[in-house]
Amino acid sequence: MSGEELQTGKTAGRRSAFRALVALAVFVAILLAVYLAQPGDFLLYVKAFHVIAVMSWMAGLLYMPRLFIYHSDAEPGSAQSETFKMMEQRLLKIIMNPAMMITWVLGLYLAWDVYEFRGGWLHAKIGLVVLLTMVHVLFGRAVRSFAVDGPRKAPRYWRMMNELPTVLMIGIVILVIVKPF
Repeated sequence: MSGEELQTGKTAGRRSAFRALVALAVFVAILLAVYLAQPGDFLLYVKAFHVIAVMSWMAGLLYMPRLFIYHSDAEPGSAQSETFKMMEQRLLKIIMNPAMMITWVLGLYLAWDVYEFRGGWLHAKIGLVVLLTMVHVLFGRAVRSFAVDGPRKAPRYWRMMNELPTVLMIGIVILVIVKPF
């Protein structure tokens, strides 16, 4: 990768980070405005924002292992590998990390305000979200390892890891909708 290409990548990365920061600021401003206005349906707004954050986080958790599969096959130091590094870092820092934090904050608010942390289904759901967070941390470590051309897991490993967020998501959705216990 030439110096000019690298600079363009860094410039594009800064622009992407800025746009993500602006989007996050707008999201927080809307949430704050709704909180200050305290409309009668305030909790519906909180639930909606929570679902939006969950969807964004899940999109990242489902896409990241796909990037790892392709990255595992790329030659370390190649232009393709460098592109995957940039994509993985941006996905993690600009989408997944903020979405996870918003998911947790709003989810805990709902657990406290609406359910008063009661219900076996809620405890089980929080347990599954903790496991989902552990998957997120594992993916973050893999991003850092790929970034320094560290040891790589086989594509087959990442194909199996690609299923873990899906299985956890299915359990979480069933617990939230059905509330079986």
